[in-house]
Amino acid sequence: MNATTCLIIDDEVQLAKSLSFTLQQAQINCIEAYDGTTGFTMAEKERPDIILLDIRLPDSSGLNVLKQLKESLPDTPVIMISAYGETKDAVNAMKIGASDYLTKPFDVDELILLIRETISRKKLKSEIRYLREKATSSQNLIGNSPKMKTLFDIVDQVSKSKAKTILLFGETGVGKTMVAREIHNKNDNKDAPFVEINCSSLPEQLMEAELFGVAKGAYTGANATRAGLVEIADKGTLFLDEIGELPLALQAKLLTLLESWTYRPIGSPREKIANVRVIAATNRNLIESVEKGLFRKDLFFRLNVIPVEIPSLREREGDIWLLANFFAEILSKREGSQPLVFSADVRKIFDHYDWPGNIRELKNIIERLTILYPGDTISSDRLPADLRGLPGTEAGTTIKDSLEEAERELVQRALREFDGKKGLTAEKLGISRHALKRRIQKLGIE
Repeated sequence: MNATTCLIIDDEVQLAKSLSFTLQQAQINCIEAYDGTTGFTMAEKERPDIILLDIRLPDSSGLNVLKQLKESLPDTPVIMISAYGETKDAVNAMKIGASDYLTKPFDVDELILLIRETISRKKLKSEIRYLREKATSSQNLIGNSPKMKTLFDIVDQVSKSKAKTILLFGETGVGKTMVAREIHNKNDNKDAPFVEINCSSLPEQLMEAELFGVAKGAYTGANATRAGLVEIADKGTLFLDEIGELPLALQAKLLTLLESWTYRPIGSPREKIANVRVIAATNRNLIESVEKGLFRKDLFFRLNVIPVEIPSLREREGDIWLLANFFAEILSKREGSQPLVFSADVRKIFDHYDWPGNIRELKNIIERLTILYPGDTISSDRLPADLRGLPGTEAGTTIKDSLEEAERELVQRALREFDGKKGLTAEKLGISRHALKRRIQKLGIE
């Protein structure tokens, strides 16, 4: 299912068939068209990974077909095939948007190599674009509600201050990591490292080594000195997520760090100086944890110098639709589809839903709807059971699990219906062929 599909548009039928046969041997699936009109129609229908386009066609100039292709399928690479003496046209094709060109007669091995390199570049560009969008979306706070405007003001003040400890608190999924990054990015040292660790993710000894580092020979297997995150974050920000989960023994060592701004790597006889800003975050009530003996009182007061409360989604009047449309836009670009449209009944449900999972829950739901109903108008019957007031999923099943299972079932059913033809399946699902391939790989579909 991962083979490359190539559309050959060339009026020399024998050449097209010969090329097709040779490329098939190199695990490149081929479809053929012998004029521009048919070729463009097939390109829109089949959504190939790459197109070979002859400059001379019986019913149209290859350059005109190229213009149509770049308007309709801007991310699909097109390699032009030109006869000897048509180099000027080939250069013009590059200006229009062709990825490369070959002059007849050409070496088939050279063509195969060029196709593979072009596909590799296309995948890399897609990944870079996705990562850039992901980074952008994860590092910008969005909201117009009064509570978010207050938060924006606090973030501006805190980021420019000299404060070295900041405590973020709020419910699960409200965006504590985004706020921490925003504080870091607005600081004069924004080009310094932003280092994040979840305090519940590692056992106590490993967590200590991760934070403070290990000296060579500290214990069996410590064959080299290893820097900890405090050192790696030098002059930047150390973000301690879920600080309430930090073991008591490590709380004492963190307190020493915050009081003296020095620390000692495991097994080292010497202390090091820490030059970092520490941002801690929690969804727990740390005062209750202090009363229960689960969190040190002195550490709480040391962290709580500048407390920053992040509002829940249900407190952010008007922001739900700003965020829903934002997620619909960026996720549709990732999937190669049109953004979702939300019906009036869905808007009403969203406005009255409690959103216990906050922004994370909203994004997961929009992702699910984007995958299952790309570009559609979403009515209430397409929402998860929880939002429709119906019994939820089985115990132990997360929203993410439900989303992936529903997505896997949909893709498998579509592939069966269209005999495993990815081009047709992608078309019927309303996504690009590349997006379908990515879903197949992610979901482990054979």
